[in-house]
Amino acid sequence: MNEPSKPPLELPIEMRGVAVGAIQDPDYLILKDVNWSVAADEFWVVGAPPSSGKSDFLMTAAGLMPPVGGTYKFYGNQTRTFDESRLADRLRTGFVFENSQLFHYLSLAENIALPLRYHQNLGADEAIGAVDELLAATHLKPIADVRPPDLPQGWQKRAGLARALAMKPNILLADNPLGALDARHSNWWRRFLDELWLGHAWLDKKPLTIVVTTDDFRPWQGDRLQFALLKGQSFVPLGSWDQLLASDEPLVKELLAVPLVTEKER
Repeated sequence: MNEPSKPPLELPIEMRGVAVGAIQDPDYLILKDVNWSVAADEFWVVGAPPSSGKSDFLMTAAGLMPPVGGTYKFYGNQTRTFDESRLADRLRTGFVFENSQLFHYLSLAENIALPLRYHQNLGADEAIGAVDELLAATHLKPIADVRPPDLPQGWQKRAGLARALAMKPNILLADNPLGALDARHSNWWRRFLDELWLGHAWLDKKPLTIVVTTDDFRPWQGDRLQFALLKGQSFVPLGSWDQLLASDEPLVKELLAVPLVTEKER
């Protein structure tokens, strides 16, 4: 007797022929014909030089900005952007802005608890209490009452991450999270993102699907990570870390800080 076949797993992100516009000018195309799928529990690192459209690409992948063309599916549902009618889908996504985008007149704890106040209609004290465990997990509890302008950028970026995790999303997208961080904060991010990917207690030990952008591949070495490149107007999948290292693409070597050998030097 044959067992009933299981329905195919829905992909968190699926792009087919997608064109990505610029945040400031959607008519200006950053990327064309993007064909890319993100499976559940994958960890993707997308590299490109500064000012190459990483933010535009990631905001489109997060459903915060509609694609200019092509087909975009989020967990099997075709969409252009997450309006109020797609609130349930939007809450499955956590997004970390490169510059944190915190409200300066609120404390770190109030910033992190804001999604709970807005989406679960909790009072201020109740919302902050609900993220107490998250504040401890991100080592922000001792400075929870401090406002962002009074803290270095590293702590602000960490608060941005905590806010993105407050609603316990299924997928996390982080825009250049290691940018402008010192070694201490950079190492913390890499360890903590690995914990989230493998299943953190805050997420009830459920693995988190993660996509990050970067302008430096070196800190992201990992056997099970997937890598891709934004080159010109193209999205170029690269594969594993070993495949990344074996690539002859000059831009890959640039993002690995490998000295390029000119024809004259050969």
